[in-house]
Amino acid sequence: AAGLALYFYNYSTWRAKAGIYLEDLYVREGERGHGYGQRLLGELAKEVLGMGGGRLEWSVLKWNEPSIRFYEGPSVGATRMEGWVGMRVDGEALGKLAGRAV
Repeated sequence: AAGLALYFYNYSTWRAKAGIYLEDLYVREGERGHGYGQRLLGELAKEVLGMGGGRLEWSVLKWNEPSIRFYEGPSVGATRMEGWVGMRVDGEALGKLAGRAV
């Protein structure tokens, strides 16, 4: 395989529609630039539309400028979600939070 897309289905309460969250997109280094990333994302877009969904979304590290250029370019057409901040609880904080559950 030239690459893979790891994803899961989600639901947007904002749009009242299902969607897909892309957890990871990987194309082997020697296969990059041949359209595989675009095709993988295109298949996910078809899946979203086929289920009557509203969006395909993912996160990308700020320093990963080559990927950002690819995602924002004409072959994908993604836009940055400027109004959102990613949040995470892990490690010791995750254990503390779990301890607060009733």
